[in-house]
Amino acid sequence: MSITTLPIAIQPVAKSRLPEVDVNNVPFGKVFSDHMFIADFDGQTWNDLRIVPYGDVPLSPATSSIHYGQSIFEGMKAYRSDSGDVLLFRPFDNQRRLNLSAERMAMPAVPESIFMDGLCELLRNDKNWIPSKEGSSLYIRPFHFATDDYLGVKASDHYKFMIITTPVGPYYSHPLKVLVEKSFFRAVPGGVGFVKASGNYGRSLYPTQLAKQKGYDQLIWTDGREHKYVEESGTMNLMFVIGDKLITPGLRDTILAGITRDSVLTLARDWGMTIEERPVEVREVVEALEKGTMQDAFGTGTAATIAHISHIGIDDIQYELPPVEKREFSNKVNFELDQIRRGRKEDKHGWVYRVS
Repeated sequence: MSITTLPIAIQPVAKSRLPEVDVNNVPFGKVFSDHMFIADFDGQTWNDLRIVPYGDVPLSPATSSIHYGQSIFEGMKAYRSDSGDVLLFRPFDNQRRLNLSAERMAMPAVPESIFMDGLCELLRNDKNWIPSKEGSSLYIRPFHFATDDYLGVKASDHYKFMIITTPVGPYYSHPLKVLVEKSFFRAVPGGVGFVKASGNYGRSLYPTQLAKQKGYDQLIWTDGREHKYVEESGTMNLMFVIGDKLITPGLRDTILAGITRDSVLTLARDWGMTIEERPVEVREVVEALEKGTMQDAFGTGTAATIAHISHIGIDDIQYELPPVEKREFSNKVNFELDQIRRGRKEDKHGWVYRVS
């Protein structure tokens, strides 16, 4: 497959919507910036790179991604530094993970140059949409989907890669009540649980809806064979502090390799904390809760960042965790990550990318 890197055509909006929007006070994912980036794959090369006003995209009713699910995405954020610079957190990792998803879903890779050039040019055009309020950022959604007009079960020949952005505050506004799921499952070995495929999220909605009817915010997914081991929680990777150890399910093909997850583990290692990446049994979680050795439990993700868990429900029992203000590790790592992302602390690992 040949790869072509082309100039980016820019069609600016006639009038920005920004004066009508308070970017520091908007609901998550409902208000979008002025422009979007689009690139098309014609079966051989990526071409027609362009930035256009945000708006609807015409699609055929036979578009293959609608019928057969070749649709993947990423999630990332841009931050405004105190000096006004636009900062990205680990964007090359998002690009690599997008292509890991593309390979598993039989889709063409998006070259790094197209991903990064399109993203940076989009941010240059819409940099004023980045909130300055503490706890806020510009959420970035790159996505890639099949566009063949064909009702046949096969990998598409044609695709679109797009990037849209939205100013956001915190994804979760309060600590979460989560329920251990033992009937439905998110992923099975050999499946697509390790990629950001749209269908992974679609299949989670009904079980999550049932959990919300019971007063929970999210689920803790368990393995698809025995429901014996915990895996992920909704939109997040899972972490526990039991005793003096940071414990998280080890990566396998049923668990997404979260970029925030990796960042948290890296900082914990820097601080000399004992880390265990391994299978975590539901029984072990119950025992830690009952004995009072569970010091902390939280989710990690780009949208959620660090999401504290206040209660864990297992069968018909609900366990309460220590108050958030008493949790040393998750509060410390949340502050540290925020300071690094905003350019306020030394970036020892080269995570922050400055958009020139």
